[in-house]
Amino acid sequence: MLKLASFLVAVTMVAELALPTCAWAYLDPGTGSMLLQLLLGGVAGLAVVLKLFWHRIRRLFRPGERDD
Repeated sequence: MLKLASFLVAVTMVAELALPTCAWAYLDPGTGSMLLQLLLGGVAGLAVVLKLFWHRIRRLFRPGERDD
């Protein structure tokens, strides 16, 4: 019974912290630009990684193929 009570208290505390009732926040116009830049940078980084490791990735899906 003590474990159940502890669990319920922990769940209640996490829910109280994770679900705020009112947030008086302000997002300035530069925030959208920053998020877009983050997204585009991630896509560009993924493209570079794929370009660098394309042969290794392709070899994973074609086990019979060999590199010379």
